[in-house]
Amino acid sequence: MKILIHDTAEAAEKDTARRLAQAVNKKPDSVLGLATGGTMTRVYEELVALYNQKRVSFSEATTFNLDEYIGLPAEHPCSYHTYMREALFKHIDIPEAATHLPDGMASHPDQAAADYEAAIHAAGGIDLQLLGIGHNGHIGFNEPSSSLQSRTRVKTLTEDTRRANQRYFASFDETPIYAITMGIATIMDARECLLLATGAGKADAVAAMIEGPMSANCPASALQMHQTATILLDSEAASRLANRAYYEYVHPKGDDSVQL
Repeated sequence: MKILIHDTAEAAEKDTARRLAQAVNKKPDSVLGLATGGTMTRVYEELVALYNQKRVSFSEATTFNLDEYIGLPAEHPCSYHTYMREALFKHIDIPEAATHLPDGMASHPDQAAADYEAAIHAAGGIDLQLLGIGHNGHIGFNEPSSSLQSRTRVKTLTEDTRRANQRYFASFDETPIYAITMGIATIMDARECLLLATGAGKADAVAAMIEGPMSANCPASALQMHQTATILLDSEAASRLANRAYYEYVHPKGDDSVQL
């Protein structure tokens, strides 16, 4: 793992966006794995800004999102289809046919999950996977106890995850219980991973991911075994790291930051 600690969330978010843009500039036909959620909103805002400044084009890129809720149509305001369309896709030059998310309304979700896994493989695999981390250490919707060898499948969401997502829905009861998500092994197959975490609320999960034992209890800890994983943090998210001084010695103030 490469651990980059920035002073602020804004600096970490901008660095994440620039790294993704840099990857696309180097390989215009990149296959990108994308994430959703509050942590990613400003990353996508920065990507849109870079696109508007003509510093990156997505016209040849392909995307696969990590997950989608089961039972929400693509047009639902809380679906990840809607999130991605509003946060990124409608603002850049990526062809709609090149964007992929799991089908939350599939009549046979298990088959839809298998088909999604096959589509990733058919596209040549993911070049760069963007990730966040849940308070309980989940990546995608791979909750604690998920197999580290798991593939895209249906997952039951924990009550903690549902409560974290409740702010997007009218009530807790309306918050979906199930989702289709890429598996941990699917994520680990990506040739490069970028994980962004900001805020004190993520500090325990970040410490478990980076410095704890590799365990299904903290699914993100599987990234310890990834050959090219970069973890981008703000100061608050890094606050529980025992070896923080060393990480900052290797990369002072996130000095490995990308400039486009």
